[in-house]
Amino acid sequence: MNAENAQRREIETLSTKEVYRNRWMRVREDAILRSDGSEGLYGVIEKADFAVVVPLGSEGLTLVEQYRYTVGGRFWEFPQGSKEEGEYSPLELARAELREETGLSASCVLEAGELFTAYGYSNQKYRVFLATGLAQGERDLDPEEQDLVCRAFPVAEVERMILDGTIRDATTVAAFGLLRMKGLL
Repeated sequence: MNAENAQRREIETLSTKEVYRNRWMRVREDAILRSDGSEGLYGVIEKADFAVVVPLGSEGLTLVEQYRYTVGGRFWEFPQGSKEEGEYSPLELARAELREETGLSASCVLEAGELFTAYGYSNQKYRVFLATGLAQGERDLDPEEQDLVCRAFPVAEVERMILDGTIRDATTVAAFGLLRMKGLL
């Protein structure tokens, strides 16, 4: 890519309008101009970035299972979550989510990478962390997490759960794959 193409935006924002907001998200519509001169509309969901933590202990990987209202079912996933903007650094957020959801603390938390949730419609990113040197403590669940179940599974069983569709959370699958490809699992 030459310097001229690097500076040129593929799509120019003509205007932006907020259409919805609550404490967890903002939805906006952007009127845009494409590089061919045609106009269009983009719907964008803005959400706080989050952390996903992959706890690796002597019994394997710790997953949490909870009811997910939007899809109407209970699902296994790695501990994950966000806080108010600027409340925590990404590493502090990872440690806090691990403790809150599982009661675990880790002597070592390694950042493995950063991914986008769904950049076709959202600007949200998440960082993947591997937590090792685990010690059990008390959980501190949010009201939405009162039904949360926590359990360790052997790594091979988590892989099987991904392959057979038991685990369907894209963040969990991506985090597992990233750590596996980096040779950390």
